[in-house]
Amino acid sequence: MARSILGMVGLGTTLVFAIPVALLGLEFLLARGQTTVGGGLLVVAALMVAIEEYVTTPDDLAGEAVDKTVGAVAKSSDDDEE
Repeated sequence: MARSILGMVGLGTTLVFAIPVALLGLEFLLARGQTTVGGGLLVVAALMVAIEEYVTTPDDLAGEAVDKTVGAVAKSSDDDEE
């Protein structure tokens, strides 16, 4: 899936916050032996990335509407030849 520049910046920002949480979770899980806290922090880090990737925001809805409208109105030259 192609990602826009703003999408890449958004993912990078999410990773800036998710990676330290995941590392803290690994610290609790492996070094301190606190499996509940460590596992919980790993789940939180995974959810941070998953929500950024898969949840549709109001900004995404506007972009999707424009893509559908442009695709329906403006046909490429390849479509005209068929």
